[in-house]
Amino acid sequence: MKKYFLIIIISLFFLGCSNNENSNKNPYIPNYSFSVDLNLNFPLYSNLKYVSNPIYYADAGARGIIVIYTGSGYNAFDAACPNQELSSCSTMTINGINAVCSCDKKEYNLFTGQATTAATYPMKQYRVQVISETLIRIYN
Repeated sequence: MKKYFLIIIISLFFLGCSNNENSNKNPYIPNYSFSVDLNLNFPLYSNLKYVSNPIYYADAGARGIIVIYTGSGYNAFDAACPNQELSSCSTMTINGINAVCSCDKKEYNLFTGQATTAATYPMKQYRVQVISETLIRIYN
């Protein structure tokens, strides 16, 4: 009986230690609450109907958001450089399937959010909900 009780306690401990991908603890990028709906029929967002065509949306997050369709779903990241304090150079730009930080020239893959070279923090990721074939919601 004690053996089963111990197994249950250990199992509960491991279940409580889950990896929350959306926690995004980054001391450089504040947590701003927002919700944005993008209509993929609008010309500004129509590139998101195709794989590997990211778009920049300026009015959300700390420095705007970058959204990409990966083929299996959508990724949305803050456009703020994840390893720099917010400044005049800390808004990333899109270069193909990467985002580039103007401050330190580090590149981050938009499929994973990870830096292409060593970096302390990945890009800050936001949640994406597919509402319909032509409407997605990005939120924090």
